[in-house]
Amino acid sequence: MRSMRSLYVIVPLFGLLAVAFWFAGTAWVRFEGDPIPLYGWIAIAGGVFFSLLVGIGLMALVFYSSRHGYDDSGDGRSR
Repeated sequence: MRSMRSLYVIVPLFGLLAVAFWFAGTAWVRFEGDPIPLYGWIAIAGGVFFSLLVGIGLMALVFYSSRHGYDDSGDGRSR
């Protein structure tokens, strides 16, 4: 029964992933217009870099907090 529940979650998620890839591929092929200028590529790279920086920083804080006991309750037991 437990494996059936996980299939109810995993199969639709893979379906959504397939639709997202299909949409991205179709949009990429049908894209017409001027190519992206250099400042556009710089903006995209900067957005990716800062998004990764924030994500990595927050995950590092989560691990630091967990390792140093900041997530423990006041009575000494973990949640």
